[in-house]
Parts: sequence; structure tokens; C-alpha cells
Amino acid sequence: MNKTILTLAIASLSLIACKKDGEKTDSQSTVDSTATKTEEVATMIPDSATISKAWTEYATPGDAHKRMAADNGVWDEDMTSWQHEGGEPMKMKMTAEIKTIFDGKYQEAVHKGDFMGMPFEGKSTLAYDNASKEYISTWIDNMSTGIMVMRGNYDDASKTFKMEGEVIDPVTKKMKKMREVITIMDDNTQKMEMYDTGYDGKEFKNMEIIMKRKK
Repeated sequence: MNKTILTLAIASLSLIACKKDGEKTDSQSTVDSTATKTEEVATMIPDSATISKAWTEYATPGDAHKRMAADNGVWDEDMTSWQHEGGEPMKMKMTAEIKTIFDGKYQEAVHKGDFMGMPFEGKSTLAYDNASKEYISTWIDNMSTGIMVMRGNYDDASKTFKMEGEVIDPVTKKMKKMREVITIMDDNTQKMEMYDTGYDGKEFKNMEIIMKRKK
């Protein structure tokens, strides 16, 4: 009986000792891990010269911004739109005034016209992000309350901007994909094509605008 009690006592003490050793090991691992993370963060922080250089490059307009500035002026727009694949085309004439703002860093365009007997006005902005190396556009108009954001790039060989994004469908309340292709036909003529996603989930061309710069 006494031997049994003694054996149990020794076993209990061993378990307690092992638990304490384990706690020490876990605690030490946490300390080591924290120290390692702190060292990693410390080595990742760039010096002031690197930060200053990066921000200077980020804020300096380049060739992409010169390309946007080439669109400055007033444009006549002939627009054709379709509500769905194979739908009846709707025609509309607009004008667009395009200019660069903030020392040539962004392009702003104001579009005005008459849509089905109602005055229409929309505004777009276009940026070239020097850090992400992509074009970013936004669109707002007086016939909605949302903002469309698209991202893409310019292909010099085909002289086209190719942009993609998502917008909310006010009918389904779900996000849907949109795609835009702008082709530079010549210095004073552009073609903008917009592709929507139908209720069947298939892409269709919902808009085409031929833009001609006023001379």
C-alpha cells in the first residue's frame, strides 16, 4: 500500500516538473518568435532617402501622362447603346470636354448630352499609377448614384486601352463585370466600346462611341 502511494506521488511530481518545463519552453518560444518578428520589421523599414525617392517618382508625370494630355480638347460624340444582346440600338449625341488636372497627373472629362429626352451629364477621371503600373478610371453620372472603377493598360501596338472592372446591377443588387476598349484611330478620332454582362451571365456589347475632336 505504502509503495503504491509512494509510486503515485513520484509520478505526480514528475508530471508537474514536465509541465513546468513545457511552459518554460512555450514561453521562450513566444519570446523568440516576438524578437524575430521585431527584427524582421526593423529590417523592412526603408531609410528616409529611399522613401523620398519613391514618393518623388510616384508623383512625377511620365510618358503615360503625356499620352493622356494628348486628348485635351472638346470632342463630338456619336453614341450607340443596346440594353441587351440583339436589342434595338439607341442613338445619342454628346460633347466631351477633356483636360488634364493637378499639373498633368490626371485626366478629367465631362460628357454632356440628351438621353431619351432627359439631360445627361457624366464625368470620368483617368490616372496612370506610377507604382502599380496601370491605368485607373472612374465614372459617375446624373442617372445613377454609384461609381464605376476600371483598371487596365495601354497596348502601343494596337493603340488601344483595355480596361476591366465591376459595377453593381441596380436590378439584381449583385456585382457584375464590365469591360472597356478605347481604340485610338488617329490623333483626332477615337472609338470607345463598352461590354456589359447580361442577365444570362454572358457578355454583350452595350455601348459604342465614336469621338471626333473639334478643330
